[in-house]
Amino acid sequence: MKPDTAPQAFLDAIDADTMLREVQDWSAINTGTANIEGLEKMAGVLADAFSALPGDVELVQPATVTAISAEGREYEKPHGKHLVLRVRPEAERRFVLTGHMDTVFPADHPFQTVKWLDDDTINGPGTADMKGGLNIILHSLRTFETIEGSSRVGYEVMINSDEETGSLASRGLIEELARGKYAALTYEPSALPDGTLAHARGGTGNYSITITGRSAHAGRNPQDGRNAIVAASDLVLKIKGLEAEDITVNPAKIEGGAANNVVPDLAILRFNIRPKSTDAMNRFDGELGAILRGIEAEHEVGIHRHGGVTRPPKPVDDRAQRLFDLVKACGAELGQQIGWKSTGGVCDGNNIAATGVPVVDTMGVRGGAIHSPDEFMIVSSLRERAALSALVLTKLSTGDHL
Repeated sequence: MKPDTAPQAFLDAIDADTMLREVQDWSAINTGTANIEGLEKMAGVLADAFSALPGDVELVQPATVTAISAEGREYEKPHGKHLVLRVRPEAERRFVLTGHMDTVFPADHPFQTVKWLDDDTINGPGTADMKGGLNIILHSLRTFETIEGSSRVGYEVMINSDEETGSLASRGLIEELARGKYAALTYEPSALPDGTLAHARGGTGNYSITITGRSAHAGRNPQDGRNAIVAASDLVLKIKGLEAEDITVNPAKIEGGAANNVVPDLAILRFNIRPKSTDAMNRFDGELGAILRGIEAEHEVGIHRHGGVTRPPKPVDDRAQRLFDLVKACGAELGQQIGWKSTGGVCDGNNIAATGVPVVDTMGVRGGAIHSPDEFMIVSSLRERAALSALVLTKLSTGDHL
């Protein structure tokens, strides 16, 4: 095709039947984030599928990630490998396209099969979030590679195995691949079933605070104990007091304690924050440090802090807005009405935006009810959104749109 090919030609180039068959096959492979065997199988299937594109496919080892156990011990969490496809890395103008192969449904979850809800809707694990999106990446790039002039630009595809738990094992890889790119596209499902895109996003952070006190008999000598549960409760009230219009704090769980007649010497507080701006994120981090020092001194306990912000807030700057406008214009050429809305949800687009690269991060299928057994995908959106991405990439490969 030539770069100015009529938009209908992009739709005609998409093999919708093959896309649907592949999504159904991929959805049948359980890829809960902790299912390393399932992720290994999925990575192999994806490596075979993406080898149809020019370039080199690599399965990358996950970065080391630790967590805090209910006993207060730090341990290493296993993760699956990530897939990276590099095409024409020497090109002056390059893009990055990202998605994830993991789902929120573990290997023993009852939601494991695909069924039809109506003539244009299927229900299945990961169909929308986001094996449908991965398939759109594949087929949009296959179409893009037939465009005259596509060989002038390069791109990387990154499909990670841990997005649903915060991309801790792939964050460095995402940032490395994003830096210096002209634009980025991420294939989370649309924010609404009508195809609405997610615009600005808040950030998120997860913390585990381990408090070590001193045990004692609750009746004979409680004064000799240092109650870790009381210290954790005090901490809950103090961090909740840091909430403001630009940040929420959700104390989610306190673990620890022992028998009723023992002063507890261990407590673990787990909490989440949702900053709406980088300033709010940094302000909380600084104030938390002072609060922890105060709790240590007042309650005479030891404190270990684990975790932090995993996805910084994603504002939409001028270059990013021009990318949104381009996606909207391409949609109009294809007869698709594209809008957007801000959201409190987060994804790998947050991490890409933090590198200064403009990103639209809901280029995947139209669907909904994600993270539940009611998850659905609108089948016709496979072809629609693959054509949309192919057209957007074609536009981005020529001219100075951003």
